[in-house]
Amino acid sequence: MLEAPDTASDPPLSGLPDFDPVEHAHAMMGRWYTLDRQYEVGREKIREYATAVQDDHPAHWDEQAAAALGYPALPASPTFTSVLSGAVQYAMTELLAGYNLTSSVQTDQVLDYHRPILAGDRLVSNMALRSFRQAFGGDMLVIENVLTDQHGEAVLTGATSVITRSGQTEENVAATRLIQDILHRGTDLIAERSPRLIEIPGWVPKFASYRSPHTPRLDSIREGDELPSRAVTLTIGDLVRYAGVAGDSNPIHWHTGAAHAVGLERGVVAHGILTMAYGASFVTSWLGDPGALKQYSVRMSTPVYVPIDGPTTMEYTGKIKSIDAEAGTATVALTAMHEGRKIFGRATAVVQLT
Repeated sequence: MLEAPDTASDPPLSGLPDFDPVEHAHAMMGRWYTLDRQYEVGREKIREYATAVQDDHPAHWDEQAAAALGYPALPASPTFTSVLSGAVQYAMTELLAGYNLTSSVQTDQVLDYHRPILAGDRLVSNMALRSFRQAFGGDMLVIENVLTDQHGEAVLTGATSVITRSGQTEENVAATRLIQDILHRGTDLIAERSPRLIEIPGWVPKFASYRSPHTPRLDSIREGDELPSRAVTLTIGDLVRYAGVAGDSNPIHWHTGAAHAVGLERGVVAHGILTMAYGASFVTSWLGDPGALKQYSVRMSTPVYVPIDGPTTMEYTGKIKSIDAEAGTATVALTAMHEGRKIFGRATAVVQLT
């Protein structure tokens, strides 16, 4: 049985003389770690999350609707696993000493779905640093997170690309201090009670599988077909709701002063994963079965500023980019617009057809 080492009394690596965070990050590449705590997916949490991301697919709400698609329990919305991201960020920040991933900038997110996540699943995060390079004045990291279930099978693989720095400027330090003052003791409590990392040398995941019979027929889809568009209205209240449900305490999503402190001149911005979530539900509402989403890939490009005195609107459109008849899948190219600008630099969804 693997046991977590007792590091409570050890000094932080970043405080040691001549510690080089870049060299340390290179040494961590490709090594697998697991969190020593399971996350049990609750039925009401699935409904709560669906509310927060405005996902009205009936399968996330009603057991009979879920059963009609063949599910023994409510399936979660495609981006539901964002509720686990806080623990992953804190764990990877501990592992990659000298970097604070909780204040990094996310650029790309790729989610590969092996089977739908259901109420009652007990999930474990298994993660590795897959890529590290220095470019454009920052350090670019790709972190892979494989979520396994109670049977030890991988249900989802996520790859997150972030830009961060090992050192801090005076402006960074001032912004961090302001954000800590706003959050008070919240982040300290989360860090103290977060799961611990255990290295799992030579780990190779086993992958679950799923195929839905409740999707559009392959012969009914043509390249160039357009999905029905969707408009989403967003307010500060929506950001606060999502922050609470997902456990994202970063105040740049609800506090104007914090947003200004990190260089967001127009104020509060929407969570990137929230704008992704709207796009995912836009696709699955057309697809019919949310579990037939096989891959979702987004590159963030333009922040969505949300005014404090009223709503703002985003519009999602999609087009069938390609069809793989042998695999029985189609690739949908998504476009998300806000104030005349594209939110995503690139966004695609691979969907399974019948």
